[in-house]
Amino acid sequence: MVGDARLIGSALAGIGVAILLIARGRFHPFLALLVGAILVGLGAGLPLADVVKAAEKGAGDILGGTGLVVALGLALGAMLHLSGGAAGLAAAALSRAGSRGAPWASLLASLVIGLPLFFETGLVLILPIVASAAATLAMGGGDADRDAAKLRLVLPALAGLSTLHALVPPHPGPLVAVAALNANLARTIGYGLLVGLPTAIVAGPLLAPRLSRGIRLDEVVPATPVADGPAPRPGIALLVVLAPVLLIAGGQGVALLPPPIASRLAGVAAVGNPVMALVIACLLAMPLLFGRRLFSPHTQDAVWDEAMRPAGTVLLAIGAGGALKQVLVTAGLATLLSRLATESGLSPLLLAWGVAVAIRLATGSATVATITAAGIMPGVVAATGASPEWTVLAIGAGSIFFSHVNDPGFWLVKNYLGTDMRGTFRTWSVMETVVSVTGLILVLLGSRIL
Repeated sequence: MVGDARLIGSALAGIGVAILLIARGRFHPFLALLVGAILVGLGAGLPLADVVKAAEKGAGDILGGTGLVVALGLALGAMLHLSGGAAGLAAAALSRAGSRGAPWASLLASLVIGLPLFFETGLVLILPIVASAAATLAMGGGDADRDAAKLRLVLPALAGLSTLHALVPPHPGPLVAVAALNANLARTIGYGLLVGLPTAIVAGPLLAPRLSRGIRLDEVVPATPVADGPAPRPGIALLVVLAPVLLIAGGQGVALLPPPIASRLAGVAAVGNPVMALVIACLLAMPLLFGRRLFSPHTQDAVWDEAMRPAGTVLLAIGAGGALKQVLVTAGLATLLSRLATESGLSPLLLAWGVAVAIRLATGSATVATITAAGIMPGVVAATGASPEWTVLAIGAGSIFFSHVNDPGFWLVKNYLGTDMRGTFRTWSVMETVVSVTGLILVLLGSRIL
């Protein structure tokens, strides 16, 4: 173990270098985080060989448990995208809502579609639909009316997607935190939805009218490639979307049954494993969404190209986050935080949120913030007796605090919304901060009640 001041200084310096490499040097987070991890270890006094071993272990542990979930989730999203199933589902929700109900329908569509999908995939799927609906609702108005109408529909969708990404498994960040803290998966999903729904409502339909005032948008026409052929019915798409969540919940529910009954349902429990649930969901999705087109080489190539192109970037960033986490743990930061939490009486949930906020602001990645915070919090949870499930949600809430220029999501939203830099800060960054703080407040309240 090293001195507390040296350890904290090394952590800040290493992460600071990673920030500069990402923000100023335009390095990919994968390489920048690895450089930061090495500097943290060396600064803390660890031998270089031990630093490398810790980085390898951290990356391997994270990718071994999360890599398949990431790839399968991207594949399911590609199927929903290319078949037109997600678009039809969102359009059906918006078509049944008038001008007053449209923001709520937009939120509902994002919550349903976003359950099995990554934030980026959900954004690309939903934005063209809500933008089209907004243009219809604002017909006859000026440019300012059209811009405000678009934002009042898009911001609730973004709030729903962002909340699910941070709080609800099987999204990779919360799933990694569940495993690291040995939390109950079904209970975490339940608590996550309990916290996430009101959080998304506050940051979405309730906040959007205020954030949309005075914001001007450039015209954006995002590409929406869809495979040839008829789109599946919305009910079919809904079944595909809900399939992995229902399978996971069903499998976890077996653990709550009496042992004699649970032993007879061991197969059902195995199906509740996130990897198995997503495999089954993908196998169901292909015939349900594409029908006979399933056997077309064009369809298969399109689906897997759409899924695998972003997979490398996502997996590399997650692996580097795991490496940074393990170096911090090996250097003794987890032990230091455990001691500080017990000696100071600081709320472990508030500490978990604060650590995630610091990593989020430093690295720009919600997933890396979750992985890092979850990796150094088990000792705090054990020492204080905090609920692992609520700790997972506190970390998730902190992981999306104030998105800014070192967050790839900031630029993705800016480009798809058509906002300038100031407008992106006033809308997206403020909304993310509201989600984070509202989520923390609800986590603190929920942990006292449940």
